[in-house]
Amino acid sequence: MIEKKLDSLIMLLDDPDDSVFHVVQDELMKEDISVVDHLEHVWETSLDELVQKRIESIIQKIQLTDTKEKIKHWSDQKSIDLFEGCFLISRHQYPELKQKFIQLQLDKIRQEIWLEFRNSLTSLEKITILNHVFYDRHKFKVDYFNPESPHNSYINRILDTKKGNPVSIAILYTLIARSLNLPVHYIDFQKNPLVGYFDKDMARLVHGEETENPILFYINPSNSGAIIGPKEVDYIQHTTDDTERQKLVVACPDRIIIKRLIEKLVIGYRELGQADKVNYLNEIAAIL
Repeated sequence: MIEKKLDSLIMLLDDPDDSVFHVVQDELMKEDISVVDHLEHVWETSLDELVQKRIESIIQKIQLTDTKEKIKHWSDQKSIDLFEGCFLISRHQYPELKQKFIQLQLDKIRQEIWLEFRNSLTSLEKITILNHVFYDRHKFKVDYFNPESPHNSYINRILDTKKGNPVSIAILYTLIARSLNLPVHYIDFQKNPLVGYFDKDMARLVHGEETENPILFYINPSNSGAIIGPKEVDYIQHTTDDTERQKLVVACPDRIIIKRLIEKLVIGYRELGQADKVNYLNEIAAIL
């Protein structure tokens, strides 16, 4: 939009007539995220509370629309990145959040673990080191006192508070393990998500071919990375439903993982009575 036209529209934001405001808002909503910088400058220099309030509303709507478009673009890619999906979900609540800032924090944790790795280590020994750094040194844990809090689903908040819910902690654990090139994947378990340590034949099963359970062992991120054997998990699941049983031996697709994260957010915001948030997140889930 030409700057003069933009300024002319913004000058109308002090009109007390709501119908005029809605026309201005509709025009500004047609613009991309770059218009936010200009709107923020006007907000900072304006002394009119009505103008400031309206600008805040427009900025929020533009940012939410931009995030939704980015999530759709992310979902439409053939090969998607779980970390980017988590970041975009956080960005809808924290629009100023920078992806590089979060990545640097994850890289720091990865580096601490990697420095303790040796080529001679077994799979269990590597997971033991990962668990020590993740749980003992960094103190990540499930927030059992307020598990449904939306804050427990945002990756930036989890890194700050060291607390999350079973889904978000499992996601963070998976991201760290993936960055270390460990064959570890999120498992969509019915009660608490688990993480599976796959053997080298995992690809055969993921592509739908029949084979024995390719998981060497399971990890429970909600319980300090406790190791669980395949037979134990099968006993806990205790179902004859083929679809549910199949979930135990396949890597959960990243789109479904993000959906599970959104489901936790919807529960949290519904409990808080924030219908707008619930509706927005349901719209996001529908495009995944």
